[in-house]
Amino acid sequence: MGPRLNLAPIADHPPVGIDDQEHDAAVVAPVIERADEDYLLFTRRSDDLGNHPGQMSFPGGGAEPEDESILATALREANEEIGLEPDETEVVGQLDDIRTISEYAVTPFVTRVPDREYERDGVEVAEIVVLPLSGFLDPENYECERREHPYYGDIVIHYFHVDGYTVWGATGRMLVQLLELTTEFEAPERIDRSTP
Repeated sequence: MGPRLNLAPIADHPPVGIDDQEHDAAVVAPVIERADEDYLLFTRRSDDLGNHPGQMSFPGGGAEPEDESILATALREANEEIGLEPDETEVVGQLDDIRTISEYAVTPFVTRVPDREYERDGVEVAEIVVLPLSGFLDPENYECERREHPYYGDIVIHYFHVDGYTVWGATGRMLVQLLELTTEFEAPERIDRSTP
């Protein structure tokens, strides 16, 4: 039997918001419960996209004027990208907002979703990828580096290498908080390498 996420701390977490970015966006971090262990669903972004091409991300995107809330943004985008229906999505809670290099404030919502085949949007999504929690908790699959960022200053980049995929960047930062709240995972204080 593999590891499970304890989602109760997510429901109790008071999220820290960001309101100083040019754009707002939201994602869902979909948790799939299977008999052997818990899994997380990601999309691999199309190589043709202007922002973050080819990167692994949670389903989501930018807010539109017609969205009633930032949660509505996350659910609409997840529906467009992978065919996840809002009424089959159980929203557990919210992580802290994340700033991206493309000047977005991204609000992540942790959700439980059904274990079924999802239909990718062929324009934005190259692939839907479901990865086991055990892969993210294996220390051999994790590394990090500290970078000097011209706008954000000293930042730490997290890399998770699981089943041939690498989750990093803003999604890696969301994943670190998700794992720290729901598992024994702790991002190390030691930095593997430093890159200017």
